[in-house]
Amino acid sequence: MGVRITGLGVVSAIGLSVSENLSALRHNKSGITGMRFLDERVDLLTGEVKVSNADLISQYQLKSSNVSRTSLLGLAAATEAWGRNKHSKHLRTGIISATSVGGMDRSENFYRDFIDKNNPDYEVLRCHDSGSTTERIASALGITGYVNTLSTACSSGANAIMLGARLLLQGKLDRVLVGGTDALTRFTINGFRSLMIYDDQWCRPFDESRNGLNLGEGAAFLLLENDKSISFSGNETLCYLSGWANAADAYHQTASSPDGKGATMAIDQAISKSGFALSDISYVNAHGTGTKNNDLSESVALKNVFGDNVPAFSSTKPFTGHTLAAAGAIEAVFSVLSIQHNLVYPNLNYQTAIQETGLKPTAALTTDQEINVVLSNSFGFGGNNSSLVFSKGVRCDRAAGRM
Repeated sequence: MGVRITGLGVVSAIGLSVSENLSALRHNKSGITGMRFLDERVDLLTGEVKVSNADLISQYQLKSSNVSRTSLLGLAAATEAWGRNKHSKHLRTGIISATSVGGMDRSENFYRDFIDKNNPDYEVLRCHDSGSTTERIASALGITGYVNTLSTACSSGANAIMLGARLLLQGKLDRVLVGGTDALTRFTINGFRSLMIYDDQWCRPFDESRNGLNLGEGAAFLLLENDKSISFSGNETLCYLSGWANAADAYHQTASSPDGKGATMAIDQAISKSGFALSDISYVNAHGTGTKNNDLSESVALKNVFGDNVPAFSSTKPFTGHTLAAAGAIEAVFSVLSIQHNLVYPNLNYQTAIQETGLKPTAALTTDQEINVVLSNSFGFGGNNSSLVFSKGVRCDRAAGRM
């Protein structure tokens, strides 16, 4: 059976809510611009969220300013996904949040003050640990039953969703808030630039001329519930999480395997678990970072699985930038919205197919086909590859996956 999704929340470069993100996706409005809030090169293109830390602290009436931007963005998205849900002693509630950088944004400021002997505030170091972000969100929402943090690079958000689904099906939780959050930091920006995979122009996933990614920041959460929880909450089922898989090929510390082995395994196993046939997949929200290596590897994987019948696919990272641990969660929300509104998002900035595969992503917004099943890919450093399958309904016959 599928896992019910009943709540969504998202903050990204294209909006501070689900409705704002959906509007931007509908109107081809990219959020990748020069930076405003991070003290870094202003001419560098990033998917920066258009709100200050001070405004977020004020909005959520936080008493301390020693809060990382990662936590603030996560709190905004998690609060929207949680909505007006109430706690009950009869329901086991958990939260699983993913992050790569944790409170690195605050630690960098502390480090500068420490080196300059500028009266560093040691309380800031409490923000650094990745788990502190999850604990802060859990405390704000009153979630105490199960609190966990995942960090598996760019597949983190997808893996948080996957773990939450498994805990529900194993009967260990009745509802769980799952997702991820990451903020822009000098550490990550300069780290990706040192790998020579950061594009100074707008990223162009799946284009022959692609030359790297644009980093972004943001957060997204989804509320998963079982039948017992829904009988209490009365929440509407927005969509189902029907399949998932993780495959770690360990090919290289930062590069995807050129034969797409890990990605192929994740895609194939996720679809098989969902019970849907390959022909049932309406749309693929691709990982599509815009790097030479990833996009070729993912294209090969899509051909390995689907042969000559690759479904409509696109990357939404030209809208948001690559949000690292938050990417899998943000794109999960986009996948649910795709099903709800019958949308195939445009792969912005695309012009020419990759020579080796010839695959062409959807270049313009498509609204004239019914979207019933969406595959969402999230592939991380170290070959940690994850795929999720979202659907309008569920398939009871698991064998149907290969019929």
